[in-house]
Order: sequence, then structure tokens, then C-alpha cells
Amino acid sequence: MLAQGDDVVPIPGTRRERYLRDNLGAADVELTADDLAALAEAVPVEAVQGDRYPDMSSIDA
Repeated sequence: MLAQGDDVVPIPGTRRERYLRDNLGAADVELTADDLAALAEAVPVEAVQGDRYPDMSSIDA
């Protein structure tokens, strides 16, 4: 995610400190231009669609 630019900020979701440490360790991973190209080819932007969460506005209380 950090390779996407300065305006993209990953927010790790975890409840355990050990997983937070693992997530923070990912900041030290450096991807090459070839790595990034392979990822872009594997998951093209146009292939990603839909909302992350379902629409909650229609839930009956």
C-alpha cells in the first residue's frame, strides 16, 4: 500500500499486539518495480469493484 503514494495510509485492523507488530514490520518491505508491475497485472484496478461493507441503511432496528 505504501507504494501507492503519500496520500494512501494503511490502517491495520487488529486486536492483538503481536499482529500489530507484524503489520508494522510490513513497512520495512521494499518492492521492486518488477514486483509492483506483477501485482498490478495480477489485480488490475478495473477488476476491483463494489463496496467494502454492505449497505447498512436498510437494516430494521
